[in-house]
Amino acid sequence: MKLATVKVNGEETAAIISDNQAILMQTINELESKDWSTDLFQILQKEQLTEINLWYKEEGQKKLRHFPHISDEKISYAPLYRSPRKILGVGMNYLEKAIELSGKPPEEEPVIFMKPDTSLIGPEEVIKLPSQFGKVTAEAELGIIIGKTCKNVKEQDAYSVVAGFTTTLDMTAKDIHAKNPRYLQRSKSFDTFFSFGPYFITADEFPEIKDLTVETVLNGEVHHHNVVANMIYPPDWIVSFFSHIMTLYPGDIIMTGTPGSVVIRDGDVVECHIDRFKSLQNPVSV
Repeated sequence: MKLATVKVNGEETAAIISDNQAILMQTINELESKDWSTDLFQILQKEQLTEINLWYKEEGQKKLRHFPHISDEKISYAPLYRSPRKILGVGMNYLEKAIELSGKPPEEEPVIFMKPDTSLIGPEEVIKLPSQFGKVTAEAELGIIIGKTCKNVKEQDAYSVVAGFTTTLDMTAKDIHAKNPRYLQRSKSFDTFFSFGPYFITADEFPEIKDLTVETVLNGEVHHHNVVANMIYPPDWIVSFFSHIMTLYPGDIIMTGTPGSVVIRDGDVVECHIDRFKSLQNPVSV
């Protein structure tokens, strides 16, 4: 099942994406006598996703074909939600990228960082380049969305706490990071330096997550690509790893690393392409 947050009459509201059409959760509630939240973050917080997904599989997918909808060309996507409790990231998670950045294979544990929710934007929203720094990069990454409150999750149980996956873009002020690797957190924390959406797909749709291809695209040209199977730390390991550091909550987002970064400049358009997902696209401006 695909879910999104779409803009309708100036408001951002949850929807199911089916047959490239958006059916508002409010419409589903009215026609099916349901009481599901119309806010995607609250759907996760209230752990309503399992119930909605069960309804979708058993009867909803057929019914939605006849419900009022927004056609694909008229959908305006917002970020999935605006205020997650945590945005977490893993750096240098593909061997090629790790060697490119450090000149050697990674250590036993990954490089990790956090981003503030003030860095968050959604599809088609502008990435603003900080005026005081000359070099900013963007990286396409597979994002994990946590679906259940959890702590100390075993690797083999990790997908049981995952709500789904999404497309993300992670921006970095490279001039800052180049001064000292310890400045990684600052370099990634600027406003508009994290984008995610347009929708997420529930975890049950991916029996083989390792087969997904992730691409960093700049101005329509693929600059870097790799498959999840080539990650040094696979998604289930990453979820387990973070859960042994901190309690994870529904709606927490984890970026899993990039196949490669591109330098972005005023007027560029950068994208994250992942199999089965609609492209995440953001323009760049000073």
